[in-house]
Amino acid sequence: MRTLIVNIKELIQVRETLIKKVSGAEMAILPTIENAFLLIENNLIADFGKMENLPEIKAEKTIDATGKVVLPAWCDSHTHIVYAGNRVQEFVDRINGLSYEEIANRGGGILNSAKKLNETSEEEIYSQSKLRLEEVMNQGTGAVEIKSGYGLTVEGELKMLRVIKKLKENYPVAIKATFLGAHAFPTEFKENHSGYIDLIINEMLPKIAEENLADYIDAFLETGYFSIEETERIMEAGKKYGLTAKIHVNQFTAINGIEACIKHNALSVDHLEIVTDEDIEILKNSETMPVALPSCSYFISIPYTPARKMLNAGLPLALASDFNPGTTPSGNMNFVVATACIKMKMTPEEAINAATINGAYAMGISETHGSITKGKHANLIITKPIISYYQLPYAFGTDLIDQVIIKGKLI
Repeated sequence: MRTLIVNIKELIQVRETLIKKVSGAEMAILPTIENAFLLIENNLIADFGKMENLPEIKAEKTIDATGKVVLPAWCDSHTHIVYAGNRVQEFVDRINGLSYEEIANRGGGILNSAKKLNETSEEEIYSQSKLRLEEVMNQGTGAVEIKSGYGLTVEGELKMLRVIKKLKENYPVAIKATFLGAHAFPTEFKENHSGYIDLIINEMLPKIAEENLADYIDAFLETGYFSIEETERIMEAGKKYGLTAKIHVNQFTAINGIEACIKHNALSVDHLEIVTDEDIEILKNSETMPVALPSCSYFISIPYTPARKMLNAGLPLALASDFNPGTTPSGNMNFVVATACIKMKMTPEEAINAATINGAYAMGISETHGSITKGKHANLIITKPIISYYQLPYAFGTDLIDQVIIKGKLI
């Protein structure tokens, strides 16, 4: 099957040669081709170039993209899409002045989601989660990482990861599964942290490995949650099962957690609302991708990741949605990109690089996703007629997506 897209106003994120990520000043460069064509064959990008160089091609389907921009589908490297119910009441509690910590201390937050999840059947969790996945696909997401972490019991965590596996089997979007048993301490382990970590290491991990349910391992490394030492135990245990670390860190406090993550070769460190000069120096000498989650900052009114400071220091940066029921009940990557521009002072070029090629790196899929490169998966966004791709973050409340192609097929 061949699909030919012609008369593209501008083809965005064109990379003739394979690159894994972009960093620092390079993030301000977004290669494009004006008045372009793109050929899809066998679900892959087969060819592209200027319309004046379009060869004779017999295609089963031709799409006229006059006035429209085409770019790679978003790569969302940090989500919690699989969950049960919602936490609408906590939204109102925050409006009424309660902090994240106060809500958690009242049995809300992660423990609230864990209670709901453990009371809900696997089939019902799948039914709820697939609607969220379909929603983000229609909003232009072509690759997504999904975490467990709302089970906090052996069966609960396995249930979540099995739902993620089923989503992976039933949808064309690329899905990576991350085991986040270390999301919070269950009430019964509140005074026995080592007991819960033993449960993660000795019971959860072997069963997850046996069913091949996870690609990565995560922990909430934060004051009041998992300490550096506790997180290091989890990262070490994950390595024994071939699970690379992707760690929540520096959301509320900076406690030298980033250094520990880099020491254990974490693929990414995510949140980073609080970043010290020392953290930046440590990140400079690593292959670890920093990941910002601006819609979380927007929703719960916490600081934004200091993107300008990090980029000026030469670091790479990825953007992700953090889609979850408590602190970011949205997986709309268009809003993430717009918020990064508006609140973090990233240029549109930097934000699009962060949400495509660098997002793919943070999921370990940069060889197949994140750019317009021959041989990569044909995961594309076709916009409505627009003046320029700058309009994507500028018109932040407008749906400017006309069509989404995932694995070569219109959805």
